[in-house]
Amino acid sequence: MSKKLISIFVPCYNEEENVSFAYQSLIKTTRAIKNYVFEYIFIDNGSTDETQKEIEKIIAKDKRIIGVFLSRNFGPEASAQAGFDYAKGDAVIGFPCDMQEPVNVMPKFINKWEEGYDTVLGIYSKSEDPIFMKFLRKSFYGIMKTISNVDIPINSSGYGIYSRKVVDAMMSLPEKYRFVRGIRAWVGFSTSFVEYERKKRKFGHSSYTFMSYFRHAERSVFGFSYLPLDFLIYFGFLFVILSFLFIIGYIFLYFLFGNPILGGVTILVAIVFFGGVNLLGLSIIGKYIQVIVEETKDRPNYIVERTLGRLHE
Repeated sequence: MSKKLISIFVPCYNEEENVSFAYQSLIKTTRAIKNYVFEYIFIDNGSTDETQKEIEKIIAKDKRIIGVFLSRNFGPEASAQAGFDYAKGDAVIGFPCDMQEPVNVMPKFINKWEEGYDTVLGIYSKSEDPIFMKFLRKSFYGIMKTISNVDIPINSSGYGIYSRKVVDAMMSLPEKYRFVRGIRAWVGFSTSFVEYERKKRKFGHSSYTFMSYFRHAERSVFGFSYLPLDFLIYFGFLFVILSFLFIIGYIFLYFLFGNPILGGVTILVAIVFFGGVNLLGLSIIGKYIQVIVEETKDRPNYIVERTLGRLHE
């Protein structure tokens, strides 16, 4: 009976100090997991430091390593998609190169998968991230759990294992405006969870800025929720009713007390307020139109400059 193949892909962007450490940690952990064959795919997302050279070094000494080098930085979602595209295993694990996720929980992922779960997600019970970032992340996923049309677990990470049928289902979706955590929830299948503690970054600094998180949030909101559009409908309907009541009340006051409300101030306030509401509404609609435009362009989510190492036929 042939051994099952498990693919581990490692997204990298400016991780020159972490590549070798991540590789050694993976090899040490997977060596102790018997009855499986492993392949390791390092995805370089257009790094500007020595990350590519570090990946080339580990490929030169280990034929199980595959290097996929993108032509520029296409964003974290592109790294994940490239990892899934190049993985040929019966199951696929995504492991971030920053080493904040503990590599020693991989056996738990695999055991859960062998129990019959198609997706096993990492859930961090504790995190050593800055307090402000923990608050933002938890608040965001709490909001998404409420407004989204799919169930995205709070404190879930991109670290986990996916069966081949889950990977094939996710990669069969043609959309370009991708949010992997939403897509994996949308495709369904049986899911389990493994808790762990999220550590501080091992080396270097995160390339994620506040705007990076904001754009990531945009992808989830406009890709997996129609609540902003629904909100505009409810908001508009509410103001139609309030405007009608205001007109009735103004007529009532006019006949009783003359003209007690200063017209100039009233008009100015109304123009500023409703102008802001209109601008907000147009902006929300514009974001959904942006998603439509991105989809109709039909551009690939990433371009591969070159690959190194053994690739499957």
